[in-house]
Amino acid sequence: MKWIYRIGILGYGIAIWIAARFNPKARLWLEGRRGLFAKLRAIFEPLPPRSVIWIHAASLGEFEQGRPLIEAIKQQRPNQKILLTFFSPSGYEIRKNYPLADYVFYLPLDTPSRASQFINITQPSAAIFIKYEFWNEYTRILKARNIPLLSISALFRPSQVFFRGYGGWYRQILERFDHIFVQNEASLKLLKANGITRTSIAGDTRVDRVWDIQNRVKVFPIINAFKTHKPILIAGSTWQADEAILAKYCATHYPLSFKIIIAPHDIQEAHIQEIINALPNSLSVVRYSNAKGLNPSAADILIIDNIGMLSSLYSYGKWAYIGGAFGKGLHNTLEPIAFGLPVIFGAKYQKFEEARWLVAHQGGFSINDANEFEQIIQRLQENDFYKNASAQAKRYIQDNRGATQQIMTFLTDKRR
Repeated sequence: MKWIYRIGILGYGIAIWIAARFNPKARLWLEGRRGLFAKLRAIFEPLPPRSVIWIHAASLGEFEQGRPLIEAIKQQRPNQKILLTFFSPSGYEIRKNYPLADYVFYLPLDTPSRASQFINITQPSAAIFIKYEFWNEYTRILKARNIPLLSISALFRPSQVFFRGYGGWYRQILERFDHIFVQNEASLKLLKANGITRTSIAGDTRVDRVWDIQNRVKVFPIINAFKTHKPILIAGSTWQADEAILAKYCATHYPLSFKIIIAPHDIQEAHIQEIINALPNSLSVVRYSNAKGLNPSAADILIIDNIGMLSSLYSYGKWAYIGGAFGKGLHNTLEPIAFGLPVIFGAKYQKFEEARWLVAHQGGFSINDANEFEQIIQRLQENDFYKNASAQAKRYIQDNRGATQQIMTFLTDKRR
């Protein structure tokens, strides 16, 4: 099984090399690792051994789970050096200048030689892998060097390779972790049933992050002007399938009884124009970048054509529609529910712990099409139904805070 894994990793590297000729993301993946070890040596060889904490995230979503922990480490120990690595360009390219990480790099491919070089050069005092990151060579070498290794915000399902009949070799990877902090009881029971006992429930560290955000929201004068007296539906991280549902609703319910802010996942000019063209001409639609010279209060729909506002925008909303669940996967529902917004999303939400809980407790609502969206948005305009949904949304955040502190306590104890 070891050789199958190693061949698979090498095959992945070859596939990326081939794809880089025509795929921009693959090209970034490859170029970001070019000359990596020379850059690492220049930075880390002058440093004392075991002077950095290494935190690894696959991509941007996992970074958001690691971010509260980075902030807590820096708050408690301002001089502690943090090495942050990413596997994917979608994480690295956006967060390569993240100010609380002292060093940000791509993670070298998980081969014996590359993993060994990386750890020999960086010599971390501890390593923290986020959610689904379980690399054989890195965990093997960290264990051999007696470097503390944690997994945080982890989720496990019986269908994963670790728990299959042939999964014994893969379970060895899990056994190398000093501790695995999981998000839910189902994950805890599954690990313990398979002999992985150094584990506990901490929850999702992103909950601590969104709790902090809702306590220090940003104010946007343009949004204040747009809001007027009508409630607002915030449509966050939408994709084409999500935008089609909103457009269909708008076409059949003019004039709207509420306003809509659309913050699409893709803010390229062509996609923004596609959204505008799909909306009925009867509606007044304004782009955020153009709103300053106009009268946004007269608009029905405001389109956010920049990045960085969304987490605070939810403070202006009454309900939220979260995109992605008709495609690759649901985007962040924690940010809106931190403000007590009931959330609506598509059908592919089962891999997300918070979404499953919200659906079960009627703080979130899954839809399959525009007709179901119409039904649920109508119900959410009923006062009692809305109040219950909002209370359940807030409850999830209240009941699941504290993961970051639990992990910090473990790290502090390890240093003693």
